[in-house]
Amino acid sequence: MKRSTQRWVHVVLSAAVSLATFAAFAAPSLAANNLILPRSGQVGFGFSGGYGTLLPAGELGNEFGGGPSLAVRMRYRMRFERAIGLSFEAERMNSRDVSNQPGAFDTLTDFPTVSRDRMKMVTAGFDFYQMFDTRERTVKYLSIGAGLAQISAHLTDGETQFPIAGDGVFVALGGGFERFFFKSWAWDFGTRYKAVFHDGKVNHDIQLSLGMMFYAAY
Repeated sequence: MKRSTQRWVHVVLSAAVSLATFAAFAAPSLAANNLILPRSGQVGFGFSGGYGTLLPAGELGNEFGGGPSLAVRMRYRMRFERAIGLSFEAERMNSRDVSNQPGAFDTLTDFPTVSRDRMKMVTAGFDFYQMFDTRERTVKYLSIGAGLAQISAHLTDGETQFPIAGDGVFVALGGGFERFFFKSWAWDFGTRYKAVFHDGKVNHDIQLSLGMMFYAAY
């Protein structure tokens, strides 16, 4: 290789390394300069996916285990680092043992070959948040909530079965953080514990979720 060619290769590689180094150090500061942190009175809209599991206690927890979940959330920022919101979640829990044994639903004795392979729980609730470090890029929060739970089972013959005991209610405790990455967009990571009261028994649900939250400007 000629010396002139080697010189140009050296120049190009040096420029590439310098550009990569600049991008690595400048990108976080540039992103921070583009952040628009939410203020009191702003509303955030978010969605997330996650995984939840019922502890092996209570009528539902003894029959069903864990599975994926989807959630849509709305948060209204208030003064004093507080917020209120609405949450709509759908969880699917797989059966711990697909069998014809009686569990949280009908015994299905008229159809001995049919069993419950999974459960679906849809919840709608109201949440209260206490937030911390709201002027920082990473905002931490604790939450408490309550609402209604509709529970149904999917059968191995493709049919859907609703509980004879009607809908349930739940109370929830949670925590997490919002990590802003561009303007008013933030990653939202959270964990929640829900005590689900159904048919006179308490069932314990634990969730982990990851999604995004966007705060509308005004």
